[in-house]
Amino acid sequence: MKLNSLISVVVCVKNEESRIEGCLTSIMSNYPSEIIVVDGGSSDRTAELALKYTEKVIISTGSNLTRDRQIGIDSSNHDLIAMIDADHRLDDDSLEGLLNDLTYNDYDIVQSQLLSYKNNNYWNSAEEDAWQLTHNIPGEKTMIGVAPAMYRKSLFSKVKFDDNVTKTIDDTDFIYRLSKIKTLKIGIGETKIKQLHFGSFLDYRKKFKWYGIGDSEFCIKHPQRSFRILYHLIIRYPVIYPLKAILSGKIKVIPFFMMQGFFRFYGLVVGLLSAKIKDI
Repeated sequence: MKLNSLISVVVCVKNEESRIEGCLTSIMSNYPSEIIVVDGGSSDRTAELALKYTEKVIISTGSNLTRDRQIGIDSSNHDLIAMIDADHRLDDDSLEGLLNDLTYNDYDIVQSQLLSYKNNNYWNSAEEDAWQLTHNIPGEKTMIGVAPAMYRKSLFSKVKFDDNVTKTIDDTDFIYRLSKIKTLKIGIGETKIKQLHFGSFLDYRKKFKWYGIGDSEFCIKHPQRSFRILYHLIIRYPVIYPLKAILSGKIKVIPFFMMQGFFRFYGLVVGLLSAKIKDI
């Protein structure tokens, strides 16, 4: 039996009735010391189902994902925290792998690489190719995602998830603020964790528009970074990433990159216009 006795796992959820049990079952196979589920006011049976796997289920009504992540972290009893989302599926050695990646590289945060839990359609397959080209590259980084990842709790004495910074999505801002602390190290490890894909083109469109709204909030908070965000959406996704796909022989991912760039840019514009209207 493996016992990751120094690891707390935080899972933030809302209306994840269909996915929560698969996630928590895979986490339990890693034997962490504790599992903390923060439910952001689900209207379905998410919290009820979570209680079958852990007694530590926190109901956070009127909250948001950013605040819920910090609530889970503050409620943890250990110095190592794994942030896992409902769409992630761990292998039996995933937490051990993240811990090894963290300690071997002396990281403060290490994010896993991503693999498909299952592919159901063209867009799912294209997303996996996108991960291979842009994400699954181990090493120290300036920007990573917040889950699936492992954290040293001590870093939260310096930077916290702050729902007053961006109300919709704090991932980019959180890592950006961390990057300003030169003594901290973040990166991608060798561990691979499976992730469920979205079901359809419409699901991806909604996801990327939401990301774009987060981009708009980041630009409002950090206007000096606006050009870089625009470069990422207007140049990287429709031009640089497709060229990289051609050179790698992954042609089918090109429409995925272009779709992602377009709908994130659309969300950015919507977010900026909405903020402007509110100021009038």
